[in-house]
Amino acid sequence: LSELEALMERMKRLQEDKEDEEASQEEMATRFEKEKKESLLVISGGICAFPVQFPFDDEIVSTDVSRYIEDPGFGYKDFARRGEDHLPTFRAQDYTWENHGFSLVNRLYSDIGHLLDEKFRMVYNLTYNTMATHEDVDTTTLRRALFNYVHCMYGIRYDDYDYGEVNQLLERSLKVYIKTVTCYPERTTKRMYDSYWRQFKHSEKVHVNLLLMEARMQAELLYALRAITRHLT
Repeated sequence: LSELEALMERMKRLQEDKEDEEASQEEMATRFEKEKKESLLVISGGICAFPVQFPFDDEIVSTDVSRYIEDPGFGYKDFARRGEDHLPTFRAQDYTWENHGFSLVNRLYSDIGHLLDEKFRMVYNLTYNTMATHEDVDTTTLRRALFNYVHCMYGIRYDDYDYGEVNQLLERSLKVYIKTVTCYPERTTKRMYDSYWRQFKHSEKVHVNLLLMEARMQAELLYALRAITRHLT
C-alpha cells in the first residue's frame, strides 16, 4: 500500500475497533504514559532514538535567529528528564481552555478570549474533507491525533482520548517533524516538509503546520493561566 492508502486503512480500522469495543480508562492512561515517555526520545532535526532512518538526517541546520529575539537563550525544554519513572502530567479535565482558561483570559484582557477561541476552533475544524486525491473523507480522527500529540509532548492528558490512536496514525518520522515544527521551528527545512505525506496537497500539509502551532499555543496558555489562577486563589 502507498503511504496514503495505508493511512486511510488505519483510520478505517480505528473507527471499526471503536465501534466494537472501547478501551478502559486504565488502558488509556497506560497508553498515554507510554506515548508521553516516547515523545521525550524524539529529537528534532531528523535525529531520533527510534531505530528508523529519516530522509533528512543530513540536513540539520542551525539557523541564527538571535537577531529576531530579545533572549537568544530562551527556548523549548522537555517537560521532564529522560529516564524519570514518574513524569508530570497536566490533566486537561482539571483545567480546560473551555471551562477555565477562556474566562480567565477574558478577565485579564477584555474580549481576547473570544478571539483566541475562534482561532483555535477555526484551525482545528478546518477541512476540505479530502485526503490527497480522495474526497468525502472524515479527517476528524487524524486532526485530533495531531492536536493531542502536541499536548502529549507538553505532558497534557485528555482522559477521554485513546492515545493508542496516535501511534497508529502518526508514523515515527512524522513525529520527528511534529516535534521540530512545534518545539524548534527554526530548524525546520523544506526538505523535511517534503519528506512526509508526499501524496498530500500543499494546502493539507500547511493545515498540519497551522494545527501544530495552535495546539502548542493552547498548551502554553493552559500552563500559564493555571499558574495565574493558583496565584489569584
